Parts: sequence; structure tokens; C-alpha cells
Amino acid sequence: MPNKALIDRVFADAISAGDIPGMVAAAADAGGSIYEDSFGRRSNDAPQRMTKDTVFRIASMTKAITGAACMQLVEQGKLDLDRPAGDVLPFLRDPLVLDGFDDAGQPILRPARGTVTLRRLLTHTAGFVYDTWNANMNRYAAQTGLPAARTGKLAALSAPLGFDPGERWEYGINIDMAGRMVEVASGLDLETYLRTHLFQPLGMTDTGFVLWPDWLPRLARVHARDEHGALTPIDAPPPAENPEFFAGGGGLFSTARDYLIFLQALMHGGTWNGARVLKPETVALMADNHMGALNVLPMKTFNPRMSNDVELFPGMDKKWGLSFLINTQDVPGGRSAGSLAWAGINNTYYWLDPRRKVAGVLMTQVLPFGDGAVLDLLDAFEKAVYASL
Repeated sequence: MPNKALIDRVFADAISAGDIPGMVAAAADAGGSIYEDSFGRRSNDAPQRMTKDTVFRIASMTKAITGAACMQLVEQGKLDLDRPAGDVLPFLRDPLVLDGFDDAGQPILRPARGTVTLRRLLTHTAGFVYDTWNANMNRYAAQTGLPAARTGKLAALSAPLGFDPGERWEYGINIDMAGRMVEVASGLDLETYLRTHLFQPLGMTDTGFVLWPDWLPRLARVHARDEHGALTPIDAPPPAENPEFFAGGGGLFSTARDYLIFLQALMHGGTWNGARVLKPETVALMADNHMGALNVLPMKTFNPRMSNDVELFPGMDKKWGLSFLINTQDVPGGRSAGSLAWAGINNTYYWLDPRRKVAGVLMTQVLPFGDGAVLDLLDAFEKAVYASL
């Protein structure tokens, strides 16, 4: 068993420093769960303590789950990684690229060169971008009233591309498109699909797009950090009512415990809790580099309230799988080369090390993304997990 006291000290020190109101962390190795605990409070203006079953807005940690759903349908022949995505979503047959703005301030749009495919969507190389990290799309969304994907309005999927498919990597609404492909190919909304084919089989009882009434007393509050480092609780946008689609790129609520179950299913080749949700060869394929010679690029913010400038593992080439960040070098004291990871905008993080069979989850609710205190805590947590094995 790991040295729990060693890991506990990391979180106790973080709470003592006062930089983060509260957090829940969990880790597992090949034998199962090796760590789970909660620290601090759900809100810095209320007495409720964080508990192991605290519910978090996991935002873009949704992406890996949607990717798994896509790959289930690839296994069944209902989706294909390299067939034009327009065969499933006709509005993707002739996408337009936003090339900037003319002298009158009007958007310059042209037909895209290249094809949007599921593989490119899952690797963020299809051309779709986020307005948080793309100046042109930030201006376009403000000018046109383009809704965000989290609104559940299909109009959100009418966004133009930021560049031609296959040209480069840029983080964007690609996996919202992939989630919509799941809905069309399966005939089920994404909430129903995930609950039926992933969450119920695996025993993920506290994960979903719908904020159920019994989750409300366990819901952590989102906090915004100001320029002086102080944190203020804020009201996060509620889930869309009667959405036209579920945002597979970032709409789930979950717990650290539930997300660790999902990672353990991947760790064990698609099987956990007696349920097989993916074939071993599919899980192995998801962990491969699917962007070729392209590299993951730094994310420069154009909405500092939501995100800092972010580059995980600076100075290291990074790749993308289906659909994870992949570090190409061993991290000293931590994860192996070829590990899978990503995060949510409210500073939730996970990693899965297939070589050493170690996985970890860190849940906080802090804005903006890429918070220095949380990233330092993630690094200390990871090193403590590996040091204690």
C-alpha cells in the first residue's frame, strides 16, 4: 500500500497555504484504488467540508469519456475514424474557414481545404477552435452572437473553422462535434448513451450532464481568482434546460471516485467492475499518437477571466491521442512517457500512466484555468503517489 501520510501532507500543506479552498484527490494502481481523500471546504464562504463524494463540474474532462463513446461506435462500424464527418453531420461537408476580418470589420470566410474526420476531431486537428484561446473566434463570437456549446443550442455547432483540417493542432469545440456524431449515429442523446453504455456498466453513479437534485447538497462551488490572488465564490452557469444536444466537449458533472473508475477501465483494457466497455486493442489505439508530426501548441488566452496562458510540460514535444494529451518524455518523479492526461477549465486534472499502471485525479473548482497553485499541487500529488508506491 502507498504511504497515505506522505500524500496527505501534500494536501494539508496546500490547505494551510490558503491558496485553494478545497479539493478531492484519488489514485489507483493495477490492483485498484490506492488513495482517496478530501480536504478543505466546498466554498470558502460556507462551512460545508469537502467530502469524497463531492460533485464537481469536470468541464473538458468530459472529452475523454465522449472519445470512449465514439470508439465504441467505431468498434460497431457505426462511426469511422477517417470517413468524412459530413457523412454523419451534413453541415460538416462544406465547412468554412474564418480567415480574419475585412476593412469594414466583416468576417472573411472561405471554403476549407481538407476534410473534417472523426480522427481529426478527436485530436483537435480538424480546425475548430475555442474563442477563449483564439483571437479571431473571440471577435467572431462577440460580433455574431454565436452561442457557446454549453448552451446546448445546435447553432453553437455552426462555428467556422479557425484553420484548414489537418494543418495544425488547436484546442477547440471538436469533441462537441464528435459527441453530436455519437447522438446521430446511435439515435440516443449523449446523456442517455453515456449512462447506458458507460456509466451504468462501470458503476459511475455520480456522473452525468443533468444536475440531479440529490447532487446539489454535494456540489462544490466555483471560485474566481483575482489579480491579487484572492478567491471569490461565483455562480457558475447552470446546465442548459431542454438542450438540443449535449456538449460532449465539456458538460459533465462527476466525482473524483467516479472518474477514477473510468480511468481504471482504460488501465485494464476496457474492463472494470465486471463490465467490458471497450476492446483492449481499441484502448491501445486510443493511447497512440494520432497527429503524426504535428505537436500540441501553447494556449494563449484571449479571455483571462476563464484561462491563463497554458502550456503543460513546457519544452517537451506533446502529442494527442483519441482523445488525450500524451507526454513524450518521462516526467522526473512522476508519470512515464506515453501517459495520457487532460483537464477541465475549473482546474480539474487527471493522468493515466499505461506503462506503470498508475492513475490519478485531482478535483478543484477554481478559475482561471492553468492556476499556478493548483498546477503546483498536481505536481506534488503526482510525485507523492509515485514516491509512495
